[in-house]
Parts: sequence; C-alpha cells; structure tokens
Amino acid sequence: MYGAQLVEELRRARPELRCFGVGGEGMRAAGCETVVDAGELSVVGITEILSHLPNIYARFRELVAAMDARRPAVAVVIDSPAFNLRVAKAAHRRGIPVVYYVAPQFWAWRQWRARIVRKYVRKALVIFPFEVEFYRRWGVDAEYVGHPLVDVAPKIAAGDQWARAEGLDPAKDWVALLPGSRRKEVLMNLPAMLDAAAKLGPNYEFPLPVASTLPREWMRQQVERITGGRGRARVVLTGDVPSTLSHSRAAVVASGTATVQAALAGTPFVVVYRVSPATYALGRPLLRVRHFAMVNLIAGQSIVPELVQGDFTAENVFTHIQRLLAEGPARQEMLANLARVQAQLHERSGSEGSAAQRAAKAVLRFLD
Repeated sequence: MYGAQLVEELRRARPELRCFGVGGEGMRAAGCETVVDAGELSVVGITEILSHLPNIYARFRELVAAMDARRPAVAVVIDSPAFNLRVAKAAHRRGIPVVYYVAPQFWAWRQWRARIVRKYVRKALVIFPFEVEFYRRWGVDAEYVGHPLVDVAPKIAAGDQWARAEGLDPAKDWVALLPGSRRKEVLMNLPAMLDAAAKLGPNYEFPLPVASTLPREWMRQQVERITGGRGRARVVLTGDVPSTLSHSRAAVVASGTATVQAALAGTPFVVVYRVSPATYALGRPLLRVRHFAMVNLIAGQSIVPELVQGDFTAENVFTHIQRLLAEGPARQEMLANLARVQAQLHERSGSEGSAAQRAAKAVLRFLD
C-alpha cells in the first residue's frame, strides 16, 4: 500500500519514470512492474522463516538480476529489513543510491543494526517523530515524513448500509476481529479470538476483514475448522478494514499496522499476538522497549491492553473486551487516549503534502 502511494506520487511528478521491483496488486495498479510478487516473501517469525529461505533467496537473486539488467537511478526499499537490508547492500555495491522508506524499527530490538542502515542507505524516511533522533544518533541521515495511513481518507459507508452489504445485523453490536495479514499469524491468533467471541455470546456479531494478502476462501475454511462448524459465534468475513473498525463497538487486533488503523478509527481495542515458543524465546531477551503495540509506543504509555504469548488467552481477551464494550470509565479513558494518539499521528514535519508526497520529493532529489 505504501509502495503504491509512493509510485503514484513519483509518476505524477515525473510521468516518464519507470519503476520495477517487489510488490503486489496495489503497486501493479499504480504502474510498477513487479519482478517479484510480495506474497512470496510474506513470512513472520525467526524460526518460521527457515523453511522459506530457499524460495526467498531465489526471489532475491531474481531482483538483483533485474537490478543488473536495468541499472536503476535510485533504489527505494520499504520496511521488511530482513530482506531489504540485503537489497540495500546489493544496490550500494552497484553504486545505486538507496532510500529507506518506513525505516526499520531497530529502536525496538538489536539497535546496533542501525549501523547497517548507515553503511548502505543514503536517506532514511521515518514515519514516527521519535525515530529521527534514534537514527541520527547512529549517524543515519533521517527525515520524518509522517505516517502514510494518516493521509488515506477511507470511504466509509453509513452503518446500516454497510451492515446490509456485509450481511450483518444492525440491531447487534459488532466486535471486529483482525488476526493478521499472514497465514501463520492467522493460525496462531485466530483460535483464541474465536474462543473469546464465543464467550461474548449471541448478542454480538464479529466482522473479520480479510487482508488482501490472504485468500478469502482460505480464511473461511480456517474459521470453520477452528469452530468445528458449530457456529458458536457469528463471524462475518468483510473486505474493508476502515469500515469494519469504524462501525465496530470494539476490536481485537493482532499487533502490527492494524493497531494504527484502529487508533485512527477511534475504536477501543485489545492488542494480541502469538508466535512460536522458539521465536518468542529467541526474540524476547533482545527487546529494548516496554510495549509491543505501536499505539502504546507512540503514546509513551500503556493505553491499550497487550496480551502477548502466554497472556493471550480467550479468557483474558473476553475480560478486557467486556470492559471496553460497556459504557463506562474504561471505555471513555481509552477513547480519550486514542484521540491524543490521533493528534500525534497527524503532526507534520512542517512541510506541505502527504507522507507519500514528501517521500517522493526525497527520492526525486537523487534523480536530480
């Protein structure tokens, strides 16, 4: 999504520009030729990635071969440091300047890796204000461009109209379930979510927006498999994250970008996440932040509950969601805190335009 926004702005400024690289449907629609489909690299976890390494390295070699054949004037890498730092190194060795858009969150764990960014990246474009100081402290030329999600003005239909289109009951409250955008995440997060939904009972319905990276039929099969087809809770698959979050009374959200979307929607939510025991054991000692959820990191305090690994149980989700569904102090406090996070996310770096426009200007400087 961020890549598509950037390609659109680059081509708006320079219609003659040609772009190629890694991406999905959004980037192809924006006019980027994808020599590698991003879906082939969609893996999460330290141990989980091992079985996918042969395919990932094959795709990496395809990308480098395209780089050698086309000799691009500039390389833009977006997030995904495990893959993109190797792309940055390959581009740097070929004399291609590298811009890192959505710079890696190295302030969270293994901070020394910022030195790798300094070595291979000419410009780091960060999306949170506090990241500038961190990267500059490590000698990286960093610029704050703002968060791309803030600039997206989603088209949100009226509640009743949306409910009819999605097959939801307008008379009931809705609790959104967002288990993640990768298959492994869904398999780890969805069972406890559905168990918690069953505990809430038949007075609620549970819209579940299917990420564009996942087949809708596969998601339907997972819901049926986990519930045993017994329909303990009415889960309705939707395709629109902003509308689902905006119209829901509360949400259960897997840690990641969706937590920022929930904050922007102003929907009270609980953050959950689970990885394999081995990945958690390897990764947890390396963390250098007190919170997992991006919303809590932005706020500088715990404003949404974080249920991670052993704490992520159906009973805990049920307990926290009940507090947020009721019209009381817990709900009002979270709504006020989310409003403050929204204000922080809307802060600008002092320049005009959207995050994608500012990022495009930074990229175009290397062409000039």
